Amino acid sequence: MEVRTLSLMAIFAALGVVCDGVVTLGFSSGVWFGWIFLVSPIAGIVLGPYNGFVSTLIAVMIGHSLFPRDTVYEFIFTIGAPVGSMMSGFAFKGQLKRLFAFYTVMLGAYFAAPVSKHLPIWGMWDCYVAYAILTVLCAILSIRGSDETKRISPFAVSAFLGLEADVLLRIFILVPCQGYRFFYGWTPELLKATWTIPAPLITPFKVLLSTFIVTLIGPQIKRALGNSKIS
Repeated sequence: MEVRTLSLMAIFAALGVVCDGVVTLGFSSGVWFGWIFLVSPIAGIVLGPYNGFVSTLIAVMIGHSLFPRDTVYEFIFTIGAPVGSMMSGFAFKGQLKRLFAFYTVMLGAYFAAPVSKHLPIWGMWDCYVAYAILTVLCAILSIRGSDETKRISPFAVSAFLGLEADVLLRIFILVPCQGYRFFYGWTPELLKATWTIPAPLITPFKVLLSTFIVTLIGPQIKRALGNSKIS
């Protein structure tokens, strides 16, 4: 691995640690309690899916250690961040079938969980939108080829799909794997209350905020690295 690659991975990891330490006021846990969501998509886009995964993983592990959450289980949920970074990297490379398989498995596992039948269907509306967009893009890619998909902003799409993949993995741990019961001792009623009020509002806002920022700075960062093999 090149020294330049390692240096960039270290830079993104350090930036991720800083963002992971910036907490969301009024919350002590939950999806993106820290602000790692601002860095994880661009890390996958710039570094590539695998290097982005490693860099973001280092960031959240150190960040969660320096800025502890309420429970140690947050270390498990935060694995979603490096996975989301990886998925943003795959999306930017046009490897949408990998994302489609991931989304399909995660959503299938969610609806197969008995408790999901008691949760509001609109509680994951942003995930459904992401899956619909991904399905359309895969269809275009299969019928018309990659040239058609290049007309869509790759930075916005990659960030959005990667962040929603992050959300889906956390939901997979919480619902199908029954993290809500084993980790937090929640009842299905309490889980339903969480699904009804904060989750469908706060998480999509953070996704849109990060997507907007990545769309603004992503092209400049890639242009600056245009002569690098990483690009």
